[in-house]
Amino acid sequence: MAFQQQLEKVRSTDGFLAALDQSGGSTPKALKLYGFPENAYVPGEESMFDCVHEMRTRIMTSPSFGGDRILGAILFENTMDRQVNGMPTSKYLWETKNVVPFLKVDKGLAGEEKGVQLMKPMPDLDDLLKRASTAGVFGTKMRSVIKHANAEGIARIVEQQFDVGKQILAAGLIPILEPEVDIHSTSKAQIEKILKQSILDHMYKLDEGEVIMLKLTLPCVPDYYKELIDHPKCLRIVALSGGYSRDHANDLLAKQHGMVASFSRALTEGLTHQMTEDQFNYILDESIGSIFEASKT
Repeated sequence: MAFQQQLEKVRSTDGFLAALDQSGGSTPKALKLYGFPENAYVPGEESMFDCVHEMRTRIMTSPSFGGDRILGAILFENTMDRQVNGMPTSKYLWETKNVVPFLKVDKGLAGEEKGVQLMKPMPDLDDLLKRASTAGVFGTKMRSVIKHANAEGIARIVEQQFDVGKQILAAGLIPILEPEVDIHSTSKAQIEKILKQSILDHMYKLDEGEVIMLKLTLPCVPDYYKELIDHPKCLRIVALSGGYSRDHANDLLAKQHGMVASFSRALTEGLTHQMTEDQFNYILDESIGSIFEASKT
């Protein structure tokens, strides 16, 4: 029953995804922006994950954070395995906040080859998917990166994303495929052209009843991904901020009709550990409100 309710919420409700899935490599930068001193934790150790869970818990438990504007939240594995206010994180999100839980499942990026960075192997993915399903997770997210307009490299990225996506669908979860385009690439528009066609070619290979989500870099051309948004095999397309400021990302997003946000740094921009609860909730409310409005176009 919960899965069907979550499916309908993600498919048709106004809102966006909160990306709370910084992992080992990106966590120190996120903590620094949040105001944690570097001597407050040991990088890669449990103390670091304690700090980031404190930050995420403060966001998730804020009165500004709720299912009226937020469709779902993408979690890191360590966050899924922890509790929020005495409840497992996924259970808290759905039952207390009406926010659909997703899980980041990739293990980071391989080295660049043919202008792209594929995902590293995920030998324990089936076990992770079983744990996620038991925890009440609805869907997953996995990221790879495209830096140059190399058709062979882009084809490999898309093939890998769809292959792993099929594995996730077989486990009863909804995959978010994230072939990110580097916003600093000098061939960004050409990459998007190749990428869109490659994704369309693979969409038609999905079986009856299978749907996926896509998380894509905000494109150069307004409404560029309309064919994908309208595709019957696409549940929803969400946009990553990709390093843009929140204001700039919102401006770009508002030009992409039918695309909603899945922001990480842009969501938490301006929040610090030192803020009072009133200050924190006010800034978070302003952030959520602006991203929500940009996602409604």
